[in-house]
Amino acid sequence: MRTLAFILIVVAAAWRVAAVHAPELANFSPLMALAFCGGLYFRNRWMWLVPFAALTLSDVFIDRIYAAEYDYHWSRGAAAIRLLCFAAGLLLGSQLSARRSWIALFGGALGASVLFFLVTNTASWFGDAGYAHDAAGWLQAMTVGHPQFPSTLYFFRNTLASDLLFAGVFGVAMEYAALREGKPSLFARRA
Repeated sequence: MRTLAFILIVVAAAWRVAAVHAPELANFSPLMALAFCGGLYFRNRWMWLVPFAALTLSDVFIDRIYAAEYDYHWSRGAAAIRLLCFAAGLLLGSQLSARRSWIALFGGALGASVLFFLVTNTASWFGDAGYAHDAAGWLQAMTVGHPQFPSTLYFFRNTLASDLLFAGVFGVAMEYAALREGKPSLFARRA
């Protein structure tokens, strides 16, 4: 299991760092799905550190890239907010683990995506002087964002698509492994 954790950290962090160089993949990351599915599937709570290690490692590299290319640094507050969102995704997964189903898997991934979008964009609206601090400014932060960047709905679309895709891939892999080991699997359930 440690080997799996290491592989997941490396692949998730590498994917996230590589996506910085492909603007069409902005926010298309396996990390929230990894956090949510970690709570859903990992019984060893030490494994819950996997998504946080991947997030922290990739944040270090991405911050350096942003500093060099855009003269922009992430704040500790923004990093803390991302970590709290991932912790909420993990907690959601652990709460659903006893009632694991395909609906719970995809519903939880959807919920984690929406939570991340709402929390991070509200925090951006709150802390960014480029947004008016009223309902119109919050709506701008939730929809179009800043004019020099793609819309925040574009980022949300990528977040949602990646969370659903990677949660599905992770779920299929875990359920297939359980089925092969003779453990209860969603594949073995009859409709």
